[in-house]
Amino acid sequence: MLTYPNFDPVAFHVFSWPVYWYGLMYLVGFMLGWAVLALRTRYSPRGFTQDQISDIVFYTAMGAIIGGRLGYMLFYDWHVWFSNPLLIFQTWKGGMSFHGGLLGVVVAMVFLARKTHKPFLVLTDFISPVVPLGLGAGRIGNFINGELWGRVTDSPLGMVFPNGGPLPRHPSQLYEFTMEGVILFLILFLFSWKPRPVGAVSGLFALLYGIFRCIAEFFREPDVQIGYLFGGMTEGQLLSLPLILVGIILLIFAYKRGRVVV
Repeated sequence: MLTYPNFDPVAFHVFSWPVYWYGLMYLVGFMLGWAVLALRTRYSPRGFTQDQISDIVFYTAMGAIIGGRLGYMLFYDWHVWFSNPLLIFQTWKGGMSFHGGLLGVVVAMVFLARKTHKPFLVLTDFISPVVPLGLGAGRIGNFINGELWGRVTDSPLGMVFPNGGPLPRHPSQLYEFTMEGVILFLILFLFSWKPRPVGAVSGLFALLYGIFRCIAEFFREPDVQIGYLFGGMTEGQLLSLPLILVGIILLIFAYKRGRVVV
């Protein structure tokens, strides 16, 4: 059994204001994404300039944060939100939904597509390879917070989490960091380095994320306020299945159409 390191959720203080690791991890994710987009623009432009990256990162960050928080409160904790709406601002306590963040980014890209006069799928293809960087950083934030732990296990990888009871559990945050962060980033980065049909990168992202998330959910403890759903499915699996379908449709559409943006 592994030992869970007892992190202080507060990284440091600025005067009397606490700065939380959870928020810092999101900042790290956005900064890494910015750096990788700048790298791609320098060596494989795809019609984007360095100046446009600032807008792309800003819109993506706003969509992910607002959508992620709203999505968590609606998908996972709506009854608590309705009883105390101000909880939506307490992001340092955790509680962000990828699926809500994804919807927020989709809305943001719709507005950005109108502003830049670029096709929506061209924008999503451009940002999809760096999204796993934010996902991976967020999972590290979950691990530091000691939240979203896994199911009880007798595996050597099990850990006893401070708020997870006395039994060892899968460190599912680290499993998701590995699959949704590291592996997904490497696949998408390498796949997108060469020009692909419009929509193919976005489709591959949706397909693989949906598959990886469904796998991870077999190790992750369902949210206590929701539990298991139809046939033992979790909320995360239920929300991820449509992504797999969307990914397949986008890939078929992309390669059938065959339009490549160089």
